[in-house]
Amino acid sequence: MTTVHDPDRKKALILRLKRVEGQLRGIQKLIETEAECEKVAQQLAAARKALDKTFFSMVGCVIAQGDLPADDVAEMLSRFS
Repeated sequence: MTTVHDPDRKKALILRLKRVEGQLRGIQKLIETEAECEKVAQQLAAARKALDKTFFSMVGCVIAQGDLPADDVAEMLSRFS
């Protein structure tokens, strides 16, 4: 298995995840304060999309590094996306 080696890419991934973490905290507050379900659903969808974008960004890092053969990258995409 491989890891993200580039410090700048790693930092970008961490920052993205911190933003998602903030989104999730906001969603928790919405639920606690009994916000409308549609508003909660909208924020859940946004957080899910942000996580998906982070996943594909990480896969892009793996591809750019060239550590995994194309078949392994394709298999990871089919398993986790």
